[in-house]
Amino acid sequence: MKSTWFAPLFLLLLTANAFAQGNLDPLPNVLLIVTDDMGYGDMSSQGAQGFSTPNLDKLAGQGTRFTSFYVAQPVCTASRAAFLSGCYPNRVSLQGALNHTSKNGIHPDEYLLPEMFKDLGYATAGMGKWHLGTVMEFWPTRNGFDEWFGTPYSNDNTKYHPVLADEMPPFPLYEGETVVELDPDQSQFTKRITEKAISFIERNKDRPFFLYLPQIMPHVPIFASEQFKGKTEHGLYGDVIEELDWSVGELMRTLDRLKLTDNTIVIFFSDNGPWPSYGEHAGDAGPFREGKLTTFEGGVRVPCIMRWPGHIPANRVCDEPIMSIDLLPTLTKIVGGQMPTKKIDGLDISEVLTTKDGKTPHEAYFFFGGTGLQAVRSGKWKLHFPHPYITVAGEPGKGGKPSNWGKNPAQSITQSGIEGIASRHGGRVEHIELSLFDLESDPGETKNLASQYPEVVERLSKLADPIRQDLGDSLTGVEGTGVREAGWAK
Repeated sequence: MKSTWFAPLFLLLLTANAFAQGNLDPLPNVLLIVTDDMGYGDMSSQGAQGFSTPNLDKLAGQGTRFTSFYVAQPVCTASRAAFLSGCYPNRVSLQGALNHTSKNGIHPDEYLLPEMFKDLGYATAGMGKWHLGTVMEFWPTRNGFDEWFGTPYSNDNTKYHPVLADEMPPFPLYEGETVVELDPDQSQFTKRITEKAISFIERNKDRPFFLYLPQIMPHVPIFASEQFKGKTEHGLYGDVIEELDWSVGELMRTLDRLKLTDNTIVIFFSDNGPWPSYGEHAGDAGPFREGKLTTFEGGVRVPCIMRWPGHIPANRVCDEPIMSIDLLPTLTKIVGGQMPTKKIDGLDISEVLTTKDGKTPHEAYFFFGGTGLQAVRSGKWKLHFPHPYITVAGEPGKGGKPSNWGKNPAQSITQSGIEGIASRHGGRVEHIELSLFDLESDPGETKNLASQYPEVVERLSKLADPIRQDLGDSLTGVEGTGVREAGWAK
């Protein structure tokens, strides 16, 4: 069960009584902005070239830039399932990415972040890409959101798909549970999402709100509005990032205008790293190796900024490892909400957020590629278990087409698994052996130190054993005992 009627009612009565007696500060608003496929190096403060992100830089100056912030899996659906449920996506059986044919989604019994806020009396809204189920029983409005404006899956599952365009149905845009447009103008997505978000903030300025903005850009195909198109030296990708930066600025100015800044927690990050195969239409992973669809740092370490004046230190850079699965338990503790009754994997990281020397409560973080346990990080060390991965095939793509486009007319579009993904998106499959990297001295994961530090390899391998038994590992043939079913359409 998601929750009983008694628990949220009790919380509401308790909170109302505390407010009446003056025992509590006002509940903070939460604004969660998640871009799609933005690279670690796509902010000026992290080395962007050819375009600028002044609003993100200002936000970072007013809060903390987290330089070792991880998502739980380097692909869209899995990443979203993780931070909204507080679980590794393998626990809730949502690895990979759903598409327009998918009949599964987030299970109705999972207790998600928006449901926690809604049960506490918050106004809740989401605008952008959902990607946790196209069937209505898995829809945002069935999972804690009062309002929803956006799309059910990625914007390449459309007539713009580089390989499967002829097989794609019209792309639906929803308001609530109603399709309001088919194949909308994608160049207007960022602007429209921003306008809807501002309207929601204005309408709920006198009550606590949770606003979730999973932006559709810069996932390919990329589009910028006329106001931003052709504006940067970096081409269309730079234009798209500057428009997303503009959106952040508009939202921050709205909070300022309504005097909500001091009481609003703002969290900004990307759902995974950039998609290197798309070349000039993809982002920059900065100093890190590879990108989306891999568990190298370029795929799972993403840009992240958090601001909460008076609580999260301003003008700070924090390199302590934290992960998106920790957001649910942390925010739940901050607002005094109800924790899920089912097991989750995230832990409270409020000490890392609010204190200079706060340390993660996790001994290790684990990285799955699909159903395979591929890597573990503990402290400065990251151990990759032997596994296949996708890398760029030949020259990076151009003009919205993936790398090696058109050079292999026999290219399969029906092949499944990692080989099929590589084929459809211009990549090739390579393999990594058991490899240990010191991320402090070698953030690019280039020097395998496994033979030099066998004791570290042994320690990290032992840390992985329990999670392998719990969540399974297709690389070693282990079936997890703690895996829960996804939802399936009735």
